[in-house]
Amino acid sequence: MPTGAEWAIIALSLKVAAAAILLTLPLAFALAWLLARKRFAGRMLLDTVVHLPLVLPPVVTGWLLLLFFGQSGAGGRALQALFGTTLMFRWTGAALAAGIMALPLMVRAIRLSLEAIDRRLESAARTLGATAWRAFATITLPLALPGIGAAMVLGFARSLGEFGATITFVSNVPGETRTLPLAIYTALQVPGAEDSVTRLAIASVVLSLAALLVSEWLVRKGGRHVL
Repeated sequence: MPTGAEWAIIALSLKVAAAAILLTLPLAFALAWLLARKRFAGRMLLDTVVHLPLVLPPVVTGWLLLLFFGQSGAGGRALQALFGTTLMFRWTGAALAAGIMALPLMVRAIRLSLEAIDRRLESAARTLGATAWRAFATITLPLALPGIGAAMVLGFARSLGEFGATITFVSNVPGETRTLPLAIYTALQVPGAEDSVTRLAIASVVLSLAALLVSEWLVRKGGRHVL
């Protein structure tokens, strides 16, 4: 069983992953909607930029976040001026890094869900007098919910495993930014800490496996609903 300190690391990882998903979900849905339903100049460029974190080295993503949200970056100065706070060396910064890395997976899952919806159902609702918003709320959103749920779970699993962008952006601060991957990396540097590495690795595998199983169940459930 994990020790008290290891349970604290697991709890911090869950908090960071949950915050990352809550932070990212509105943006992921908006981007998925644009890419699935709209045709506009620059659509291919937007699609490329959204998926860029999948192919960029995570360290580069973390470095870009550091440039923008660091003390001398535009985002960092704005946060300090408006709210008197910073993301540097904070768990909130770890959540931002994890959310950015999870964004492409979430956008893709929601986009596929939206594209699978029969647009004729929405057209029929509009023909019967429903407004665009009502058709969205009563037809589109309920049919897309399994895909949205799958996106959240996939993003959660990805956030739990985030390492490179996090350590580059907010460092490896015990009790603040040291999530499961960073804790495992730290323990690997300590002679005789094999037992701790094993416990933390098992916890990471169990959490990730559970998230993937839930995601697969939601995808299958969504597929049955669309059919």
